[in-house]
Amino acid sequence: MGNADLRQLAVIEEVAFDDLDGDVVAVDAHNWLYRYLTITVKFTNESVYTTEKGEEVANLIGIVQGLPKFFENDLTPIFVFDGSVTQLKADEIEQRRDVKADAEKKMAEAKAAGDAVEAARFESRTQRLTDTIHETSRTLLAHLDVPYVEAPAEGEAQAAHMARTDEAVDYAGSEDYDTLLLGAPKTLRKLTTRGAPELMDFNRTLAEHDITREQLVDVGILVGTDFNDGVTGYGPKTALDAIHEHGDLWAVLEAEGETIEHADEIRDLFLDPDVTDDYSVDLDPSPNLDAAKRYVTEEWEVPMGEVDRGFERIESALTQTGLDRWT
Repeated sequence: MGNADLRQLAVIEEVAFDDLDGDVVAVDAHNWLYRYLTITVKFTNESVYTTEKGEEVANLIGIVQGLPKFFENDLTPIFVFDGSVTQLKADEIEQRRDVKADAEKKMAEAKAAGDAVEAARFESRTQRLTDTIHETSRTLLAHLDVPYVEAPAEGEAQAAHMARTDEAVDYAGSEDYDTLLLGAPKTLRKLTTRGAPELMDFNRTLAEHDITREQLVDVGILVGTDFNDGVTGYGPKTALDAIHEHGDLWAVLEAEGETIEHADEIRDLFLDPDVTDDYSVDLDPSPNLDAAKRYVTEEWEVPMGEVDRGFERIESALTQTGLDRWT
């Protein structure tokens, strides 16, 4: 999930969609999907996104509601899905499972008490990307001819790599801040909320604080990442001051008499992540709206009333905003 405290250091500014016209963004798919999934579950009756067999596909509603923001603003998404999980990340995932288990217990208690609002709030916290969600998300994107890439490991790392090395990709897209540590030159945030997005600038962040990429990663590790707890008492500004004073992570730890388990491995996960250039995407797609609608409403039993507005917005974008490559 990244450390939100890094926002205190990042150079971020709001950017108008007009300035992104025709651009391409490599989106951390799990991050994007999870946010729409939880929003859908929180505000939608469970029966709407649950099939007769009991399979939950709230993700399909989320995708149809979320994609128009890209299409209407002539911003082409390439969704990047996670691959394998590193052993260090497994501990973080286990902690999240514990949190979800607690939420499931409280959700059951709220349902038993007849508190539908509270039950929905806790249910949104129990969501995970199931095999069905993985499969149906990819299939719906395929019907809409929206490109996606399978990352060998962290999707966010692959998105940052694409933004850094692929001339066709202008930005990474994530609501978290790890793309900063992963060296994405520019990251678009707030792609899952209303209003204009934010632009997080990697090079301006380094210049603002007179540090190198390696030192920025060291700051992140001192504060805490998905792979480690931070050093007690260290926030972003304290960590930055310490790096300025001592030079790097190892010197700070030595001066403070602290240790961070697997620190060298964590550092490498940000500076040299497992990514690939072996992918191919079509940026001149031809979506099949009829097939997409049938897939969502007939194969997966989502009422058309839940997605008709989203599909209308997609169709309108294809025909009215001059997105030649989407028609």
